[in-house]
Amino acid sequence: MSQLSELSAHERMIRQQIIDRGIRDPLVIDAMRRVPRERFFLPDARDSAFADRASPIGHGQTISQPYMVALMSERLDIEPQNRVLEIGTGSGYHTAVLARLGKQIFTVERLKPLLDEAWEKLMALDIRNVQFRFGDGSLGWPEQAPFDRILIGAGAPRIPETLLKTQLVDGGIAVLPVGESEEQILVEVRRQGNRLETTEICLCRFVRLIGQEGWASDDDAQSP
Repeated sequence: MSQLSELSAHERMIRQQIIDRGIRDPLVIDAMRRVPRERFFLPDARDSAFADRASPIGHGQTISQPYMVALMSERLDIEPQNRVLEIGTGSGYHTAVLARLGKQIFTVERLKPLLDEAWEKLMALDIRNVQFRFGDGSLGWPEQAPFDRILIGAGAPRIPETLLKTQLVDGGIAVLPVGESEEQILVEVRRQGNRLETTEICLCRFVRLIGQEGWASDDDAQSP
């Protein structure tokens, strides 16, 4: 095995922050290898692209730490034929990772500048299996439902039961942070008919999910 010092910063990130922390899904690891994380940072912030933390991307939002992206992706258990709804496009980094895993990704973002920038970045990477929508992500994307998987990249005050029961297929999986604005619990939710089975994964801290089915305002919302 190559010495860590001889590896690229990207590969060290993969080995130390993802594999060494227990991520085992080879498809997730490969997807994260194939997406150049530094391309989703402003030029003057690219030195921190592979740091073990979330980083600001403007508009009070953040790009999640690499491990959290890998963990959420692994728990979604995306299959190649899956249609995936992502709520909270943000920088587009996680969108790009999902696009390497599923057949078609539908991503919703409420901040138009972020959505436009994410679209440009994914187009530059020749990622063409993503549809973008500007709007209230807490309402999902009813016109394109149902989805095999749903990823919510912002903290909801409670599990959005209506969204998951109407837009997630029976047997589908959702992964999302739930809880107070300062700290949440990352949960995996599986829909079984009209029942939602929830499994707690770990503590986390995300920006708040703003919208009709989320928080009323985003004052002072921050993410790790």
